[in-house]
Amino acid sequence: MMLLLALAQASSYEAPPVRYSATAAADPVAKLDVPLARDDDFGYLKSFLAALDIPASSQTLVFSKTSFQLRRISPRSPRALYFNDDVYVGWVRGGDVMEISAVDPQLGAVFYTLSQKDVDRPRPVRQTDACLQCHDSRGMSLGVPGHVVRSVYPAGDGTPQLSLGTFRTNYKSPFAERWGGWYVTGEHGAMRHLGNVTFPENPDVERLAERGANVTDLSDRVDVEAYLAPTSDIVALLVLEHQTLVHNLITRANHETRVALVQCEDINRLCGDPPGTLTDGTRSRIRSNCEPLVEALFFSEEAPLTARVRGTSGFAEAFEKRGPLRKFDLQRRLFALPCSYLIYSKAFAGLPAVAKAYVAERMRDILLGRDASPAYAHLSAVDRAEILRVLRETHPDFALTK
Repeated sequence: MMLLLALAQASSYEAPPVRYSATAAADPVAKLDVPLARDDDFGYLKSFLAALDIPASSQTLVFSKTSFQLRRISPRSPRALYFNDDVYVGWVRGGDVMEISAVDPQLGAVFYTLSQKDVDRPRPVRQTDACLQCHDSRGMSLGVPGHVVRSVYPAGDGTPQLSLGTFRTNYKSPFAERWGGWYVTGEHGAMRHLGNVTFPENPDVERLAERGANVTDLSDRVDVEAYLAPTSDIVALLVLEHQTLVHNLITRANHETRVALVQCEDINRLCGDPPGTLTDGTRSRIRSNCEPLVEALFFSEEAPLTARVRGTSGFAEAFEKRGPLRKFDLQRRLFALPCSYLIYSKAFAGLPAVAKAYVAERMRDILLGRDASPAYAHLSAVDRAEILRVLRETHPDFALTK
């Protein structure tokens, strides 16, 4: 009983081997060592985005009061979000700080604030408890320090009306549930979402969704001159929802595998087995935490698009040039090939060797047609062959596979 209790206590990411708060971060923000320039309109935003190669075209605007700077956020003054493969940045007009989260290959999401005051050497300051109050929960971020994209029914001032419900959205979410409390610029045909509008207490959701559809100009809703871009690009939003989920799944697979391996060594010592021996229970835990990641990397259960989607910011064109597996489809599904570009991320590379090997082996089995389970029925023979070709040519874990 005492052993079981000790093993259960060790499962927290604040305990060994993760030691989240006590471990120095090694994410791109922690490594940032360049001077930042400030201007009166945007504080350090422009300089910070340039230093981390985060495009302004990734801008999305969220007007629901779902940030700790909620008093400054409203439909007339939304919070702007920017992102690349590793870093997310939140900027509020007139805000005291920029909100930043970066993906550390071992820790997961690491949170920072950057004061907007004019100082000699501005530096992001790492935050733990304050941010983890919202960014660590089973329902929202899979029980690890992670990222959340929420859709709500905002009142006229942007306050979420929780009595009407909320949605944690990702690539599986029905289009009709997405982006409540967000601005959305772009075309999407007859599909409808919850963005661009506010809701009364007893809303006619269908009528309001019609009002928020296919918006390409926000100038009647927001002072767009006060932001880096006049857009809240629909393609950027689609990518953001996929990316945040996969980052969380990678973090969970990382943390849970490391904990399982440590506990396995405790069991090996007690049982007199050689170090490195994997018990059946350890293999099962690795499998149960890696399988959801494999499914997400292949966009299993992706909500289909039923009309063509077009963005408004140039985000899609720039994104496609950043590496393999980034070409969009935007007619039936998000990407032309349903395999996530995040397999090239530093977070994926940082998985424990046994977890990364498990994921790679599962992906090979699926792509070679050895797994015909329903989760991968959406992958045609052509999809499988082309994904495998790309991975063999561009990814070190697949270069020598047969």
